[in-house]
Amino acid sequence: MLEGLVLANKDKIGLIAEKRIVYRKDPYLNKVAVVSGSGSGHEPDQAFYVGKGMLDAACAGPVFAAPTLDAIVDAARIVDRGRGVLFLVKNYTGDRANFEMASEMLEFEGGPIVDTVIINDDVAVKDSTFTAGRRGVAGAMFVYKIVGAKSEEEGVNIQSLKRLF
Repeated sequence: MLEGLVLANKDKIGLIAEKRIVYRKDPYLNKVAVVSGSGSGHEPDQAFYVGKGMLDAACAGPVFAAPTLDAIVDAARIVDRGRGVLFLVKNYTGDRANFEMASEMLEFEGGPIVDTVIINDDVAVKDSTFTAGRRGVAGAMFVYKIVGAKSEEEGVNIQSLKRLF
């Protein structure tokens, strides 16, 4: 699926297939990079939101599993342009853990400044013994668009993007 998406949009996005990273080929050079990712249970949906005014990169995990730590770190490095990277993370335990470890690894290695927004819009699940709280589901698309569009504006920093939520 990712290969087909990239072939249909090869002038705009690229793919590192072995790590399931879809990235924007034409990132604006003076902006905060926006990265997301999640498992590929029903769809690797984040990949379809990579582009101008949306995500700069997306990592697709295996079926019902979070993207790998290496994929998240590499995605952040690919799209960082010196203004930092904002991770948009759906509220699933594996996603949160791997994105948090990626943030720590990048900080330890002297990589880009990274911050995180947790997406937890699921109104069907508030408190449950079977979940870690409200998951990130349909509302994630709106977060990608709002943050991605705002990140394209001149002078926007990570803190101003986080204040949107």
